[in-house]
Amino acid sequence: MKKVKFLMVVMALFIMWPAMAQETYKEVEPNDETLVYPGGNAHEVKFYPNKWKGKKPKNIILMIGDGMGVSQVFAGITANHGQLFLGNFKHIGFSQTSSSSHYITDSAAGGTALSTGVRTYNGAIGVGPDKQHLTTILEEAEKKGLATGLVSTSAITHATPASFIAHQAARSSYEAIAADFLNTDIDVFIGGGYKHFTDREDGRNLVTDLEANGYKVLQNITEIAAVSSGKLAGLTAAEHNGRIEERGDMLPVATKTALNILKTNKKGFFIMIEGSQIDWAGHAKNTTYAVEDMLDFDKAIGEALKFAVNDGQTLVIVTADHETGGMALAGGDFEKGMVKGAFTSTDHTAVMVPIFAWGPGAEQFMGIMKNIDIHKKMRDMLISK
Repeated sequence: MKKVKFLMVVMALFIMWPAMAQETYKEVEPNDETLVYPGGNAHEVKFYPNKWKGKKPKNIILMIGDGMGVSQVFAGITANHGQLFLGNFKHIGFSQTSSSSHYITDSAAGGTALSTGVRTYNGAIGVGPDKQHLTTILEEAEKKGLATGLVSTSAITHATPASFIAHQAARSSYEAIAADFLNTDIDVFIGGGYKHFTDREDGRNLVTDLEANGYKVLQNITEIAAVSSGKLAGLTAAEHNGRIEERGDMLPVATKTALNILKTNKKGFFIMIEGSQIDWAGHAKNTTYAVEDMLDFDKAIGEALKFAVNDGQTLVIVTADHETGGMALAGGDFEKGMVKGAFTSTDHTAVMVPIFAWGPGAEQFMGIMKNIDIHKKMRDMLISK
């Protein structure tokens, strides 16, 4: 009997291994050396007048700092010597992030709430509590003739980006999520996850299918950055992109590239851009990691804001799916850029997360609201107009 139970456990682990491999960032052991960010070079921040055209946007850029709470934001402000591009955003609110199944959401349910306007169970990708397909705002934008895009520093098949384009009962169904990309007409997506398109149990090579559907499929960020039109699949890592020292400026470059492609559609566009690894830093209780990725995310925000300022018809929304780590700030120095962090958890928390908005309709995102309200407001302005 014991032998049978042992074999069952081994088989279960074998089946779960692909999902476990995708979640190794949750297994990092925190240590005291990671609790202090000593300071570093600050990136230049520009400030723009809050002026735009009209009351409703032609384009929406939704930016999700996965795991980003107010402590992560202020850690970034401190580390960058007092200023972030987020300082341009004068319309600010808070989002309640619970899922239908849990007081504390995961990224799958949190992303699905933002993408569909429906709260669902933890682990759900684009499906409701009954596991039936929900239509995402990206899919609705496509049907309306708008251009669409996704950018992420994680695998593009990971929970947050997946929840805008895929429909799966479990977030760990990475190969099925990759196949769901072929059921859409998304214009550009940039992130990791190359192996989920090529090294598959069903033997399919989805890269070949993507190319047959007119996509340029590229893996090098320099080559990706050179693309300014057409359909683009940028698969920048086998699974997740590495930390900042490995991936460099992948996120701000990918943001700028995607926006340059999407702007060619005269009807407008919708794009979701994720700074994934702020969350991973919280899981690891790593202040340096959190600061590095918060600053990287802010640089991407800077690219989005620059586009919106020049365009005048673009709404930029910056928020989070949840907070991770219960991060607090135990010390800091604006002059040095030093931040000392403290954490209460190695997992997500239930605290409200900030919402920042800039552009036509920004005033709609002030106050306390549920995560599903963000979707409803975006939909009213972009799809129902």
